[in-house]
Amino acid sequence: MAETHNLSASDHSSLDQSSFSRSGNRSLRVAEQEKRKKEAEEPFVLALKYFSDVEAGTPVTGNDDFEKNLELVEKEAYSRGLSPEAISLMLEFAMSLRMGNTPCVRVLKCLIPASVVPQEAVVRAVVWLNVGTMPVGTQILFIKWVLTMFDMIDGKDRLRAIYGFIFSFVMDENLCPFICHLLYLLTRKESVQVFRVRKLLELQSKLGRQPFLLHLLSLYKVFRPELVLLSVPSRMRSGFRNHISPWKSALIAVQKRNGLQAASSISLAFTNKEKNTSRKRKHGHLDLPMLSAAVNRDPQSESFSRELVPMVQITCFAQMLQNMHRIELPAQMGSLLGSSLALQYLDCVQDESALLRLNFWLGSALQEEFLFAGDGGATQNSEEALQFLNKLLSAQDFLQEGFSSSEAFLYKFLNVWDGALLRPQILGLLSHVPVIPSSQIKRLLFEPLMQLFFTSSLFFKCGLMECLNSMLSKWLTWHSVYALEDDLDISLNSHTSINMTLTGFKDSVMELIDFVGHLASVGLQLEDSHSLLLSFILDFYETVCDTFLKYGLPLVVMPPPGVFYPALFATDPVSVDRLAYIMHRYKVNLTSAKSQEQLGASFRISRQTFREFNQYLINMVNCLWNSKMIQPGTGVQLGEELLLRSGVPQHWMSFDLVRHPAFMGYAFDFHQKCWPDRKDTDLNSIKQNSKAWSWYVEYLLNQGFDGLKLFVQTNITRQLPAGDVQDK
Repeated sequence: MAETHNLSASDHSSLDQSSFSRSGNRSLRVAEQEKRKKEAEEPFVLALKYFSDVEAGTPVTGNDDFEKNLELVEKEAYSRGLSPEAISLMLEFAMSLRMGNTPCVRVLKCLIPASVVPQEAVVRAVVWLNVGTMPVGTQILFIKWVLTMFDMIDGKDRLRAIYGFIFSFVMDENLCPFICHLLYLLTRKESVQVFRVRKLLELQSKLGRQPFLLHLLSLYKVFRPELVLLSVPSRMRSGFRNHISPWKSALIAVQKRNGLQAASSISLAFTNKEKNTSRKRKHGHLDLPMLSAAVNRDPQSESFSRELVPMVQITCFAQMLQNMHRIELPAQMGSLLGSSLALQYLDCVQDESALLRLNFWLGSALQEEFLFAGDGGATQNSEEALQFLNKLLSAQDFLQEGFSSSEAFLYKFLNVWDGALLRPQILGLLSHVPVIPSSQIKRLLFEPLMQLFFTSSLFFKCGLMECLNSMLSKWLTWHSVYALEDDLDISLNSHTSINMTLTGFKDSVMELIDFVGHLASVGLQLEDSHSLLLSFILDFYETVCDTFLKYGLPLVVMPPPGVFYPALFATDPVSVDRLAYIMHRYKVNLTSAKSQEQLGASFRISRQTFREFNQYLINMVNCLWNSKMIQPGTGVQLGEELLLRSGVPQHWMSFDLVRHPAFMGYAFDFHQKCWPDRKDTDLNSIKQNSKAWSWYVEYLLNQGFDGLKLFVQTNITRQLPAGDVQDK
């Protein structure tokens, strides 16, 4: 009986538990139904339902329901952003023009996505463009919205599938600039067809060489060079304008409220800022996007995604080599600047389409923040600009060449630059500028730099000299690397088609050297031959003196008198020593060029260059060695009256190796060591005694003046004291 009683109690317990479970499930279902009913009754959901169900032709004027519901949608869009479903519904309502054009414009302006934009909704909206009842201004507004949200669209395959339909709108002159921009972003190799190239060329003959057409044609030429025979200029201003759209600042605000990070699967080209500012144009163009996959792919494209490896998944150089032809570039090309592996890939593969995309992004960022940001751009956030330019410089140093977009930016920026804002970074970018044709170099480079040089401080002058020296070194290096021995044509940039003849290259180099010579001569006068400025100038001429032997360029250019004589009469021995080394290298280069010329070489060094060198050499030997400075027949003369008024005794000896201001300290030290018992110092005794003179020369040359030592050894024959060999 006890056992039976226990079983009965257990059964009762099971029944009670089952009854409680059923009751609990019923309660959950009721709660869920009430929750759904409450959500369905929420004002925003009801507003979306209104726009989903509203019939075509419903009047707008006096329609309070429309105004109330649209205000709810706008409030939600600007506060938290719209979900993908809401974007689809509202975009369909707007583009179908159910209630006319005015509501369409208002809806388009408030389409701020909270996460992503459904590709299918964009495709349907593009199809509505062909209906023909939508005003051109509204069509342009929609395309601007697509361009702004392009990186947030959750796929591009269906958009590329209607590439031909989108292309048909290029014949509309009003839409053409924006359609070309959209096509530029969508173009793949299979998109480039003969009839499309013909259409663009036909349009160009009608509208002229518009930048937006040239940029799209340049991309076509990259993919199918055999179809685009048009010569695309190597230097074009930015082809696609960065329009100040009403969506960018709203997107930033929504991102900030939602706490989205830049490293999300869909990265914005403009990330939110922690700093508050009242400026209107602060959109943060200088932030480098994070390296991320191109887009989120849908299940239908899984097989395709397995064939490609996103760049973000590449972690080492060996992995990059294994997947070299399967790497998928990121959606935002600006992210390449922050990854050394991505730059290595870019340098190895030399994907011209990737470079075009990167240059477009970079050009837009530079121009928006530096050229058009008078009301609050990089000048107001120098730390942000500093980091951006340092990243850009690091990338250019890695690639060992500059980007064409930064080059185009510099030509404009130099005309408005004050010479102080981010000076090291701007000069660093300037040093990467490739060779400029001699017909354009004065307008693009020399005129703005000359104004800055003569109105800026000593330190700017030194920085500019260093920059121009680096620029010349890169030009000469590009020549020595890319010169073709057969036709002497040179490709100066591995990523662009900048070709010129050897004569054209020499003309550009000559223009640069002459320009620096002019700046140096006047700059030394303005700064009283400051030793720091003179040092940077001599750095430049150390590069110039070896153009023939070191870089293989049949060109020798002598420094102007305004540089040579301040260096010869400098008060510091380092400058005189460096001048001696430069003259030694000039002699070696000219001697080699002369010997090759005698052997039948096709080039000739100007006779004038030899005459200038010989005159400098004679003056230098007469000054330092022969003690015949400022005497008739030596090339450097002063009036007798002026010399008499100076009161300098034996003025012709004032700049020899004993009395030269740069070496007089060494002469006094030598005199004390040679004649320690003398109470009076007579420097004339050093030259009057042949042994003392020879010992002094040895003493001086052993103080580390290697340039002076080479100069003496190659240009002066002297008799050493007995026991020493004769040094020729």
